[in-house]
Amino acid sequence: MIYLETDMEGKEMSFGDAQRTLKKYGFNMGGNWEYDSGIFDGVMHREGGETIYVRMPFQVLKGELDRKDAWIEFQKPFVIKHVVNVGLDHDTNSLLTASGFNQFQEPLDKDGYIHDKSKWQEFGEEAIGNILNKL
Repeated sequence: MIYLETDMEGKEMSFGDAQRTLKKYGFNMGGNWEYDSGIFDGVMHREGGETIYVRMPFQVLKGELDRKDAWIEFQKPFVIKHVVNVGLDHDTNSLLTASGFNQFQEPLDKDGYIHDKSKWQEFGEEAIGNILNKL
């Protein structure tokens, strides 16, 4: 995991505005959200079973996350690499598994080693900087 130095940390806005704006830049809500916190994920690189994400975690300050008018505050963004099994998953019988890719399987490594960290740190900080210029 690589923490990013950006001005995103501490920025506040409505959840609906954040979701709408970040979607334009390829960021989507991560699946493990709670009513009081969540993460916007953006894919920076994908090759084989390895995916490098830039993640923007946030806390809900007012309201609940299932409402667009909830007020959120961003925390320190970071880059993380997930490594998944792209082969067959013999524990299930789903069509996605039979095709060699199951988006619901657990990553083999949720925080895989990132080669060339400075490259991904710069890439992530630049991506977030571009978004901040549009907010």
